[in-house]
Formats: sequence, C-alpha cells, structure tokens
Amino acid sequence: MQTKNEYVAKLKAQLDEWEADLAHLRDKASDASDDVKEKVDHQMAELKLKWDELAVRRDRIADAADDKWEALKDEAEEKWAEVKVGVKDSIDRIKSMFS
Repeated sequence: MQTKNEYVAKLKAQLDEWEADLAHLRDKASDASDDVKEKVDHQMAELKLKWDELAVRRDRIADAADDKWEALKDEAEEKWAEVKVGVKDSIDRIKSMFS
C-alpha cells in the first residue's frame, strides 16, 4: 500500500514530467508562425486550468490527516485519470502543430 507521501510524490512527478514536455513544446513554438503560436498558447491555457485543479487536489491530499487521505485519494484517482487523458490529448494536439 502506498503511503500518502509516496502518492503525493507520484502526482508531483507526473506534473513535472508534463511540464518538461510543455517547456520543450514552448521552445518549438517560439520559432513557429503567429497562427501556430496562438493555437499553442490556447492549448497551454487549457492545460494550465487542468494543472491548477490537480495541484489543488494534490495539496489537499498532502495536507490531509494520515487517516483521512485515503478517501481523498479515491476521488483524486478518478479526476487524475480523466485529466491525464485530456493532458495527453492536448500535448498531442500541440505536437501535431509542428508536424
């Protein structure tokens, strides 16, 4: 069974990985046309909203008492799975702009 700290670290690692992917895509976008930059900026803004929501959930879990975090984890897992698909799709859409 995962501890609360291990779970929070896993969530942070995933967010960090996505942020690194996006930093790479931002660099590529800096050389793109204005139209592509605008589309990338729009996708990034949508991702930021999803990120913020996940960060709030991660922080709630991190701040929860040890005997309460499991209940929050179940809710977070559902949301995480939903957002993970959305983030992957958004990153793929951004990557396709450079193909």
